[in-house]
Amino acid sequence: MDLVTILISVVVFLFLVNAFNKQNKGDYKNFPPGPKPLPIIGNIHIIDIGKPHKTFVELAKEYGPVFSIQFGNAKSIVLCGYDTIKEALITHGDLFAERPHTPLFSTTSKGHGIVFSTGENWKVMRRFTLSTLRDYGMGKRTIEDRITEETECLVQKIGSFKGKPFSDVTCIYAAVTNIIVSILLNKRYDYEDPTLLRLMRSVNENVKLLSSPWVVLYNCYPSLAKWLPGAHNKIFENTKEFYEFIKATFTEYKKELDVNDQRNLIDAFLAKQQEGKPESTQYYHNDNLTSLVGDLFGAGMETTSTTLRWAILLMMKYPEIQQKVQSEIEQVIGSAQPQMEHRKQMPYTDAVIHEVQRFGDIAPVAVPHSTPRDITFRGYCIPKGVTVIPLVHSALNDKAYFEKPDEFYPEHFLDSAGNFKKNEAFIPFSIGKRSCAGETLAKMEIFLFFTSLMQNFTFHPTPGAILNLTPDFGATNSPKPYEICAVPRR
Repeated sequence: MDLVTILISVVVFLFLVNAFNKQNKGDYKNFPPGPKPLPIIGNIHIIDIGKPHKTFVELAKEYGPVFSIQFGNAKSIVLCGYDTIKEALITHGDLFAERPHTPLFSTTSKGHGIVFSTGENWKVMRRFTLSTLRDYGMGKRTIEDRITEETECLVQKIGSFKGKPFSDVTCIYAAVTNIIVSILLNKRYDYEDPTLLRLMRSVNENVKLLSSPWVVLYNCYPSLAKWLPGAHNKIFENTKEFYEFIKATFTEYKKELDVNDQRNLIDAFLAKQQEGKPESTQYYHNDNLTSLVGDLFGAGMETTSTTLRWAILLMMKYPEIQQKVQSEIEQVIGSAQPQMEHRKQMPYTDAVIHEVQRFGDIAPVAVPHSTPRDITFRGYCIPKGVTVIPLVHSALNDKAYFEKPDEFYPEHFLDSAGNFKKNEAFIPFSIGKRSCAGETLAKMEIFLFFTSLMQNFTFHPTPGAILNLTPDFGATNSPKPYEICAVPRR
């Protein structure tokens, strides 16, 4: 062997020895049970990297609702079943409110924003976000008014296809994105606007790449993987481009800022910077603003758009359910514009929407949690900083709470008299202190978009098409690409 090959071999050998030693130092007393890890790779060889929740469900059958899994030399704990998740995130919510160190997200967000931040920074950012979303009518119109106007634009766009086949992805993503853009930037984009298409592409691409084996490798061994090509580098590239757009935007907004006439969330944040309080510089700095806007944009676009795509696909798959929804819309709303006040009069439609979210299972694995100190949970030791994974998928498919978890069954949310009934295991936005900050907004969007689309169109698959309910590859469960025929109803 030449000298270069020998040096590379020595470096790799030392790396493996170091990783193996670190792995064996991670033994904890009363640590949750789990499959025996292999040296270096841990349990990666038994995990479905694209859809890890499938593996976790099978492991829970063998090791119980609290078990351990190992990625490389990093140990994680998985929580399965609604009762287990509720006990951790609600009963002991304060103890599970931290975020673990995840190399990929630590590189992109650097602990800023709301999704991946921890401690007091997270508390301040979440408090600001919730109060802004709650208190702002976002200018002279309420958020509901903006959603209603956007539904009209989406209906017009879909109507332009005149019942001929088209792909649903771009126009639905663009309509939903415009809602979060209106809150963040006080504007809307045309559906074919190059800037909007570029932003959506970056988010969509990153969501798919997050389930890549390269990302798993980077999170296991960042010091090695950062020198290698792979999906993680594309994620960094997309994030950098996205953040540059955000920074350029709020730089321009700062020039026109009037603290007495705040137009959007960015204005509200910039106004906080000028208050002169200690937290103005400690928390309301540009890095937090960049990450916060990025977090809200990504979350506000991806999950709601995906839910609506599942809704249309499922209505085509089950036309009898689509017809019952349309009948209820005719009885309650008629030809008027759907409003949130109609929802309480529409139990079947409400049940269908809930079942779309449950069956679609958009985010089967919640963003990881961790504890601020060593704790004991259900008799097991959970060390400080260890990654804790609440398996939302297991709650949405919990047989103790859902009669037919493997089927699309709106009756999960209806009582014997046809009235809407809540189900506490319905937690698509997670639960507890780290639940989705935009949950109220998302629910409003889903109801108004869905009822408007059902009111105006009957959706059919293209002739001869076989509707596939198997989720596409990616970090979220999104439908595979499909074409639809939207036949106008009026």
